[in-house]
Amino acid sequence: MFVCFEISLFFFAFNIYNSAHGQDSSCCHHAVDLSTCREACDQLSTIKSESRLKHLLQRLPSYCPESMNELWTCINSTLPGASRKSEGWVGLGCCELAISAECRRDCKQASSKNDITKVCKKDSEKPLYSCITKNEMGSVCCSYAGRHTTCREYCQAIFRTDSSPTVSQINAVKDYCQSVDPQLIACVGNYTKSYPIKSPIDSLHCCDRAEDTHCQTACRRILRTMTTEHEIIDGLIKECDRMPLPQDPLWQCFLGSAQSPPKSDPDTPPTAKMDCAKLHCCAKANTSLCREMCQESSTNWGAQTWQEFDQLCEYNPVEADLVTCLADVREPCQLGCKDLNYCTNFNNRPTELFRSCNTQSDQGAMNDIKLWQKGCIKMPFMNIPVLDITKCRPDMWKAVACALQIKPCYSKSRGSIICKSDCVDILTQCGDHTRFHEGQTPESICDMLSPTDDPERCIPLQRYLTPSSVGDAIEEVIHPCNPNPCPSNQLCEVNRKGCHPSQDCLPYFCVPGCKLGEASEFLVTVDSLIQVPLRSGQPGCYEVCVCGQSGRLESCTEMPCVDTTKTCVVGGQGKSHGTTFKVDCHPCSCFAGEVICSSRQCLSALSSEEDRRRFTGLPCGCPDQFVPVCAHNGRTYPSACVARCVGLQDNQFEFGTCRNSDPCYPNPCPRSQRCLPNRKVCLSNVSDYPCRQYECVGKSFSCDKTQLDPVCDTANVEHPNLCLLYQRGKTLSYMGHCQDACRKSKPVCGHNGETYNTVCEAYSDRVAIDYPGHCHAVGLVSEYNTESGCDSIRCPPLSTEGCQPVTPPGACCPLCAGMLQILWNKEQMNVFAELNQKQPVTVHDILRILRLHVSVPQCDIFGYLSIDSEIVVLIVPVDQQPTPLQIEACNKEAEKIDSLINYGSPTLVSRVPLSAFTMSEVRTSALSSVGRPSLATPALVLVACLTLMLLAVAQGDA
Repeated sequence: MFVCFEISLFFFAFNIYNSAHGQDSSCCHHAVDLSTCREACDQLSTIKSESRLKHLLQRLPSYCPESMNELWTCINSTLPGASRKSEGWVGLGCCELAISAECRRDCKQASSKNDITKVCKKDSEKPLYSCITKNEMGSVCCSYAGRHTTCREYCQAIFRTDSSPTVSQINAVKDYCQSVDPQLIACVGNYTKSYPIKSPIDSLHCCDRAEDTHCQTACRRILRTMTTEHEIIDGLIKECDRMPLPQDPLWQCFLGSAQSPPKSDPDTPPTAKMDCAKLHCCAKANTSLCREMCQESSTNWGAQTWQEFDQLCEYNPVEADLVTCLADVREPCQLGCKDLNYCTNFNNRPTELFRSCNTQSDQGAMNDIKLWQKGCIKMPFMNIPVLDITKCRPDMWKAVACALQIKPCYSKSRGSIICKSDCVDILTQCGDHTRFHEGQTPESICDMLSPTDDPERCIPLQRYLTPSSVGDAIEEVIHPCNPNPCPSNQLCEVNRKGCHPSQDCLPYFCVPGCKLGEASEFLVTVDSLIQVPLRSGQPGCYEVCVCGQSGRLESCTEMPCVDTTKTCVVGGQGKSHGTTFKVDCHPCSCFAGEVICSSRQCLSALSSEEDRRRFTGLPCGCPDQFVPVCAHNGRTYPSACVARCVGLQDNQFEFGTCRNSDPCYPNPCPRSQRCLPNRKVCLSNVSDYPCRQYECVGKSFSCDKTQLDPVCDTANVEHPNLCLLYQRGKTLSYMGHCQDACRKSKPVCGHNGETYNTVCEAYSDRVAIDYPGHCHAVGLVSEYNTESGCDSIRCPPLSTEGCQPVTPPGACCPLCAGMLQILWNKEQMNVFAELNQKQPVTVHDILRILRLHVSVPQCDIFGYLSIDSEIVVLIVPVDQQPTPLQIEACNKEAEKIDSLINYGSPTLVSRVPLSAFTMSEVRTSALSSVGRPSLATPALVLVACLTLMLLAVAQGDA
């Protein structure tokens, strides 16, 4: 069946290819009346990757509606089943809920529910069947929407969530579908009435109140597997062998939480009724009133709405940081915008950031225009009378409404306000001045609404008065997690591992997560460490919690409070906690009275000729000789001088590179255990938290043979996972599928100064390549150019023409990428190590978490600890021939993360250890032109080492 599908896929792509080249065997000519459909159909001929081709085919219905009968008849006859596979079997999205691997496999291969009943038993696979039933109901109910796209999307949102549908969701269906079909309203109403008031997992904490462990375990299982309140109560009575008496702690908690939660319950976990993500933002308030209102709304769920806060704080210019932080929590900035029916000028923008590019906001902009046509724009604190906007600058008003709803956030402030000049211009021409209040002018109104014209802090409307210039480059940069395809209690992650041959290869994974409090919609991944403010709201006081398997934050431990009132004195001036500044060329920040700076060498314009002659560009003016030493933190430094400059004592490093030393010789492990190299670079204090470069494992252990996370050993033999490789007594070469091109050793030098046997090894270690051959030179960490040991290095050509590259600090060769240089607090890293069972924080820990913020599969993340003690992060295009658009996307990913760091956004700094970041500097590879890229751009040469490296990265995950 799979082979037949692949063959059909080939012939379908071949037919499309013929169409694009003027031959007559085609389906796409049926789409001539709809440009977006024709563009998507024609794009199929340009895609070489089978997985990307299948992905576009699955998404084709969103470009080409079902009403295009001739097109779909042609496609279905050319490629039977492929185009409608995702719709025909409504249970496909539920398969991951199957408990047994056999059931999960059969579910993914099934074409109907009947195909899985032999293997998937209803009594043992309740979550699966519950999900299928819900999807079936949704398929039936939403089919009444017919061609009404907006109604159908609101309807599908009801059935897409794992928790109880909200009142706003139900009302939205009534508002947008009432006139479409009364049967749809009745069908959805029957479903929502039968659905439990709350999600059962919201009561998991009640299980801890059971008297015996059997009841506790049974309670957790019941709440995770049963859906209706009746089933849950019957299950608890049977397993716990007791009736629901009011005085029983278990029943008291469970029955109480099924209703509206009590306002004060000392036994309820402290995060249960909080929105910890929003609470992070409250410290950013500049007025005590907004700070207190923010804390009250974040800690007492349901006690008050945010309406009063919106009226008093949302448009207060001094609260821009607070408002932006809250916007990050509610609607994080995401790359890409498309599929809008009203705000069409916002479509086809894959490298721009938006907070709310979705059908609801698109409809909201249209509704705003309808309201404004009545002659008044109603704001929370004032009304603005306007003329007939259907005749006065209608395109401009449409751009205003769409910008305020779709919310572009490419500016550094990430705010969603239009620029003052646009505001004054449109109100001068179209404001009804005869109805303005006394003293009200376009300038005074815009001073309050849009106080700036700084292009880095406002939205210039000119950008959205015309369609995007990208045009038909639909699949060149994709956004698998935007819109979010996962259930409400799961996070979407980009699939960078590839797939098992027997599985459908989706470009994303849905992984379990935890809400940051019952009132929060912000999720973090299971097992992650999270820093949240204390309930008291005292500035600088936090606790670190674990996202548990229960879907809640647990095992919370208080951190030492940080005195945010202390200031730093720099050049005779006081700097408050959290501010960033420069001292000479050093980026610095103030943290609780301590000045934290990089150790890069500076050279000012006033430096003497002698100073310039002696300048080396390395920390402490060290010579540019490459005589490497391996420090106890696992980092190779180019010389003992540089190691001493970053604060290491002579007894904390040894001559030679770290990768050349064998951490398992002599064997440090007990006789009953095996020593395995596990190299890392640690950021915590090595004297307090040893940075061991090995791990000891038992000589006999069991492995999960079904786990697919391929690894390659030193004999170029592939194993399903790392555990099986070790069990078979082999030595790891690199993560990912074995690459023929990496069979032979071809040494390359990484940005971290380490020599790797192959590019596959380097990328498995999350390190990008500087130049081919063994490491023998060190580059500058200064902005001032001077002669260095790199002059003898022959750098490979750049991957893309017209790219103005970046050169990572300490490296010799430039590359096309987005680059971050991050300053961090070592004391905080030590605190996190202490709280995490004395496990040191590593560079890999940082990169693993930051990788989750890179939403475009065409970009990947690499990094290292620089010799000037900054964390350097590179976001690099991974395609073998990256287009200008893909490089632009990687630049935007870097700018997005840089902004989150510098503004202390909870979406990033709530994750430990990223909360130790104090500031970031970003540099991007500017392009001479970024237009209609792919097909019009000539294929450009990529160096052999980069090609091999990308192959390893595309199929593996370090």
